[in-house]
Amino acid sequence: MDEDPAPTPLPRRDRGATGRPQIDAILDRLFAEHDSNPDADLSREMAVTSLRFLDSGASRGDLRLASAALRELRYATKVFAPYEGVRKVTIFGSARTPPSDPCYAMAKEFGRLIADAGWMVITGAGPGIMQAGHEGAGRDRSFGVNIRLPFEQSANPAIEGSPRLVTFRYFFVRKLFFVKESHAIVLFPGGFGTLDEGFEVLTLIQTGKTPPVPVILADHPGGDYWKRFLAFVDEVLRTRGLVSPDDVGLLRTVDSAEGAVKEILGYYRNYHSSRHLRDRFLMRLHRRPTDAALAAVQRDFAGLLRPGAGGFEVHRGRATGECAQGPFAPPWRLLFPFDRQSTALLRRLVDRVNEW
Repeated sequence: MDEDPAPTPLPRRDRGATGRPQIDAILDRLFAEHDSNPDADLSREMAVTSLRFLDSGASRGDLRLASAALRELRYATKVFAPYEGVRKVTIFGSARTPPSDPCYAMAKEFGRLIADAGWMVITGAGPGIMQAGHEGAGRDRSFGVNIRLPFEQSANPAIEGSPRLVTFRYFFVRKLFFVKESHAIVLFPGGFGTLDEGFEVLTLIQTGKTPPVPVILADHPGGDYWKRFLAFVDEVLRTRGLVSPDDVGLLRTVDSAEGAVKEILGYYRNYHSSRHLRDRFLMRLHRRPTDAALAAVQRDFAGLLRPGAGGFEVHRGRATGECAQGPFAPPWRLLFPFDRQSTALLRRLVDRVNEW
């Protein structure tokens, strides 16, 4: 059999071809039966990327990591896909919190209340706060996102054996699903893992890598865990200019399960969701602002706008280039040319639109 010729240079955006005619012809035949699938081009890009790994000088260990991560992504996506239209909250907290701790009872009550409101709960599937969240929400309203550790963290009894339990090998893939699938984050007191997860969520929101969501610090009445944490953030990070005052505004603190639920449901009172849309930012809203409310936003949130690129606009229905959102998508859109240096201000804008 003749060998394929050396790959020809490809345009930068041609990610669906290897540049080897014989291999590309095989890919053409392989994907021909998927022509009707609008996402087949992305699957083909993944196939091409996989082939290019063989030419990249990657070691077997590198290939094993990429292969395992892709398998985990595919399986977890399959588990979450049937519940795409259901709001979910991720609960972080210590695996060492005993049932006698007041935070355990608070996490359990929060899980129950948010499930009663129609939401589902995601936790790390371990003991402590994670188990409390599952016990409160109930098995049918829970996802477990477990991690395989050298000392083998097994799933807690409340989620073990559930079809909504996923066990990951890699922390980075696990973290992706904590954030990607969640519409709110609630952190209870915890150790390195809890702080790591909390800081990562804040970093993703701060840098605009994920849409803004409510991030809630929960502690029992009289608890000082988050008070001490916020004191460090204020006295060290903010005063030294390492974070801005608006970054601190990404957080809310509560001392009751009811308070956490109120914060989350209030966040989605008018605001529905958001995304970057080419050179603009789009917010989906249930209710249209009055002319006076829109004028106030133009004045008070000018810092969100790219200089000289226009202002805030209200549209009804799906915007050009926006993906379909299904039958329950809200009717209104707030669009504006977003200055990505001002990401933390988005949280304040969400608070404002929820007043409409």
